[in-house]
Amino acid sequence: MQQLILPVLLTSFWTVCTGAGDWCYQTQFTCDHQCNTPEKWNHANNACSGKSQSPINVVTRKTLKDERLTPFQFTNYQQIFKGTIKNNGHSVQVGVPHVSTISGGGLPTTYKAVQFHLHWGTNGGPGSEHTIDGEQYPMELHIVHMKQDYTDLTTALSDPEGVAVLGFFYERSNSGNRKYDPIINALQNIKTTNANTSFSGASLTQLIPSEQNLTSFYRYKGSLTTPGCTEAVIWTLFENPIPLSVEQLKAFSDLKFHDGKPMVGTFRPVQPLNGRQVFRSGSALILASSALLAAAMAAALGLSQPN
Repeated sequence: MQQLILPVLLTSFWTVCTGAGDWCYQTQFTCDHQCNTPEKWNHANNACSGKSQSPINVVTRKTLKDERLTPFQFTNYQQIFKGTIKNNGHSVQVGVPHVSTISGGGLPTTYKAVQFHLHWGTNGGPGSEHTIDGEQYPMELHIVHMKQDYTDLTTALSDPEGVAVLGFFYERSNSGNRKYDPIINALQNIKTTNANTSFSGASLTQLIPSEQNLTSFYRYKGSLTTPGCTEAVIWTLFENPIPLSVEQLKAFSDLKFHDGKPMVGTFRPVQPLNGRQVFRSGSALILASSALLAAAMAAALGLSQPN
């Protein structure tokens, strides 16, 4: 009889702690808070076990140059807008007017901006969703767009190319990025889930690198990075990161999940490529080739110098 008790107790404990109900990030999981962590997101939505999931790790030496990946045309990105910033229980999200659009960049048509949100780690530690050659950045910005003919994201997500997301990485800087003051200052007012506040004086242009620094990027087809994990996203990941100070990065970790725990580690682990090809813009490869050529020339000049 005693031999049966321990397995029963262990089974009971495992049942309590394996999670159920809504989806969550790994940092939210406790035995008191039963939820489906990323490896079990398919329990919340079957699409999360699909073959074209995001995020991914980009292995740069395996990317292919695609001449169609020309520079983007950003229209009305510089327009100052009044926005509402919200703690949605999983991230910080800002809705934007549907007047800012992107075209070019190898996209099949024009896409209009809908919202942007961020993913981060703990107190400025690793927290980006995508990784480059295994490197995880402190935070990642996603500007979500849908085809200009659609009026809502739900409809756009029923189209295999209905959504285009621009992904930007952040890097730690020794000084604060004043362009981010409207967002950073608003965070103190949305610490709890579903809290929201308005802010003004921001444009999409001020949040991202200058346009001349947006010609180097990666492209692949994937999914939303949260349930329902819909595979309807054309992903663009820009090489040049956005600088933020450690203090600015840490400010995001002061937010709270719905249970009051710190909102940290808000990223999905990278997913298998499953045979997908990642492409790279021609300018990025030219830049890389130029650097290699310069290094070769420097080495040759060094060898030709007299002793």
